[in-house]
Amino acid sequence: MLAKLDQLYAESLGKLEAAGETAVLETWYKNTLGTKGNIQLMTRQFGKIPREERPAFGQRINTVKSELEAAYQQKLHLLKTAEMNAAIASSAIDVTLPGRQQPQGGLHVITQTLRHIYRIFGDMGFQIYRTGDVETDLYNFELLNFPPHHPAREMQDSFYTTDPDVILRTHTSAGQIRAMQEYHPEPVRVILPGMCYRNEQITTRSSIQFTQVEGLAVGTNITFSDLKGTLTEFARRLFGADRETRFRASYFPFTEPSAEMDVTCFLCDGKGCQVCKQTGWLEILGSGMVHPTVLRNGGYDPDVYTGFAFGMGPERIAMLKYGINDIRQFWNNDLRFLKQF
Repeated sequence: MLAKLDQLYAESLGKLEAAGETAVLETWYKNTLGTKGNIQLMTRQFGKIPREERPAFGQRINTVKSELEAAYQQKLHLLKTAEMNAAIASSAIDVTLPGRQQPQGGLHVITQTLRHIYRIFGDMGFQIYRTGDVETDLYNFELLNFPPHHPAREMQDSFYTTDPDVILRTHTSAGQIRAMQEYHPEPVRVILPGMCYRNEQITTRSSIQFTQVEGLAVGTNITFSDLKGTLTEFARRLFGADRETRFRASYFPFTEPSAEMDVTCFLCDGKGCQVCKQTGWLEILGSGMVHPTVLRNGGYDPDVYTGFAFGMGPERIAMLKYGINDIRQFWNNDLRFLKQF
């Protein structure tokens, strides 16, 4: 039995030395020193050995186990070191290669549109004037010629707070009075960008929150021609130098006269398509001369001062410019959509 044990020991050492990978080495350990390995199975033969030979066999098998375990650990260390060195060599960094371009984020399409609007009006001498998202009924409606219970208030279904006189602003026009009161008696030339809120049903064309850019100019010799020239130049710089514009009579409580401005459809060049509803024109903003009552509420004498105002929705402009048919896409945070811009 001792001779068989010595033979098995010699064979096991040979296989151990021949192992060239850690995976092969693990198989060797399972077949040799594992619970069902060859050496472990030899211990089960202990009862079949004559009594006088048992001490020598027990001592020998313990020695074999210890020596094979030590040889295994040494071989395992050598193989792991060799494999690690090979992996390092194969994945070494070549510092002469150009660096990999890291993915970068970008500006939201509405932010891009807003910045484009800022640049255009900035070149015309307009300054950015910001007001808060939370407004009082006084500035949001009453001082803008929306008397209490006026039917025009129904055009803008508001979000009211627990204080009935405090609301989320429904339009950036709410900042007109604040701007005039701050600049008075100096001339005013500002744009007022910001988020607006209305209690409306969310559809492909409307949402409960949206951005607006309001424009206001007040001086001693401002006419409707100034309004038309300013907005026509804006439209051409935003949509292209060949864009034509037209003004249609409209109604807003805080301007008189009031008008909406259209540009020739840049998708069909005014020939008529589904986007412009076959008219060849696209509405982009509302405008008008500042109502005398609003001027007076802002501190300016309407017999001396005149002014114009306009308001536009960057979402609508972006939808028209890029052919987007669902306003909800702007707020869904879908990277597949946002990466296009």
